Formats: sequence, C-alpha cells, structure tokens
Amino acid sequence: PVNTAYVALGANIGEPAATVLAAFTALADLSGSRVLRTSSLYRTAPVGLRNQPDFINAAAALETTLGAEALLTALLDVEVRFGRHRRERNGPRTLDLDLLLYNDSEMDKPHLTLPHPRLHLRAFVLRPLAEIAPDLTIPGRGSVAAWLPAVASQGAVRL
Repeated sequence: PVNTAYVALGANIGEPAATVLAAFTALADLSGSRVLRTSSLYRTAPVGLRNQPDFINAAAALETTLGAEALLTALLDVEVRFGRHRRERNGPRTLDLDLLLYNDSEMDKPHLTLPHPRLHLRAFVLRPLAEIAPDLTIPGRGSVAAWLPAVASQGAVRL
C-alpha cells in the first residue's frame, strides 16, 4: 500500500539552509518513497535551550510504501548520515527529521508517537506544514490551519 507521511526538517549547525535542501533530496532517495511537496525554508528561534543559533525549518509530504516504524528508522539513518549526534534535548543539531503524520494513524509507542505530540504547538512545524497542506487534519486535533493562530506569536520567518 502507498502511504502519505509528513516530515518536519530542521537544522542549526553548519550550513543549515543547505542541509535542509540536501535533506529534501535524501528523502526523495528513501526506498519505496517519493517527495510530493516541500515547503519554503523558515528561520525560527530555538525552543527550550535558547543559547544556540536560529534554526532553518521546513516540511515535506511523502508517498511511501514503508510502514511508519520503518520510515522512522529510515529518517533516523538520514540524520546520522548528515552528522546528527543526540547529546541534549532541544540542543543544536546538524539535521532533525521528525515524522509528524502517517496517514491518519494514531500510535503511542516508546519510540514513535503519531501524530507527533507537539506539532500543533510549534510555529516552526505548523507554518511550513500549512504551506504544503493547509487543509490537512491532525487526528484528534483538527486542521493544521485552525492551529496557526495559536502559534502566531512564536515567529517563523519565511526565507
């Protein structure tokens, strides 16, 4: 079966804009997958650990034959190829790929929660996602567009 997944991309170490653009290509190269749409790049302030560079964020819509857990594993492998080391929560990173939505799936496992539990609370996720899929429904939460006013004060500058 062909599935639809949405992925958030972010980076703030090295050349983050170039990294996110290269990550779009890496997503297109995933086995059994193709990129349907990509958002613009957005500059956003860090969340949590504030003393670090701003992030470049984006979103991508994928069609994939991979299951949700296999897709997550593939995304984590891409992060590693881009030099990702998980040292501290919300810390600086070369590349962060978050599986936001997978079809209309709702899942709560130790290593994967769908939909992503904080996607509706973060402008750096919602703004790019709304650009590529404004009518998309977040299972149990409503439309992406309906959540935009709640994050308007967070600031996400489209590049």
